Amino acid sequence: MMKAFIITGTSRGLGEAIAEKLLAPNDHFVCISRTKNEQLLSKAMKSKASLDYYEYDLNDIHHIDTLMSNIFSKLPTDSLEGLYLINNAGIVKPIGPVQKNTSEEITLNIHVNLIAPMIMTANFIKHSASLKIDKRILNISSGAGRKSYNGWSSYCSAKAGLDHFTRCVAAEQSDKEYGVKLVSIAPGIIDTNMQVDIRSSNKDDFALLQKFIEYKETDQLLQPDYVAEKLINLLFNQHFGKNEQIIDIRTYNGA
Repeated sequence: MMKAFIITGTSRGLGEAIAEKLLAPNDHFVCISRTKNEQLLSKAMKSKASLDYYEYDLNDIHHIDTLMSNIFSKLPTDSLEGLYLINNAGIVKPIGPVQKNTSEEITLNIHVNLIAPMIMTANFIKHSASLKIDKRILNISSGAGRKSYNGWSSYCSAKAGLDHFTRCVAAEQSDKEYGVKLVSIAPGIIDTNMQVDIRSSNKDDFALLQKFIEYKETDQLLQPDYVAEKLINLLFNQHFGKNEQIIDIRTYNGA
């Protein structure tokens, strides 16, 4: 028997780290990002893991149904003991007061951070409904979804929406014999390109700019490999999604 993983945002950063740490012989992986991660494909080959890569921009929300149909048509469902979706892809921009944000920037943020994970989740549940196996969804949220930040109105709103969406769907699945278990986790402040985008903004648009620069200068940023390890431990925890759906990695004790 094997496990299958569908992971978004695997071209770099946290998504890449999660995929790399999960790679194992005989398991099946589906990676989704705007650009193909050739290094990840090479590592999958060396580890004898099966990996299908989809170059797809999650801003294109209208064709996610087709994407997921294609993915599930190729999954070895008869051989699966577990199926897992990790909605990791995300963007922080636009940064700045809302009146300076364009409609295109706001739409892009909400598409990628909220609507795409919602549609991915809906398709995951629909296509896996007949599978009597362990099924889990891990949504990568943010502390920004639980605390307001001046200059991040779109990002904060999208992540808050993702948290509550997780709660709602978990409630819908709770009475199913083989229902999908869901968790939305704030992964901490990680040393990825998102932090580069934040540090590249200006103080007029983001009042906490200096603090985030100091996080980098004083080595307070978490490394993707470290966070990926903790997220994988959470994903396979026997209590996943049972006691609580909204978690912060900084306070998660593994129970």
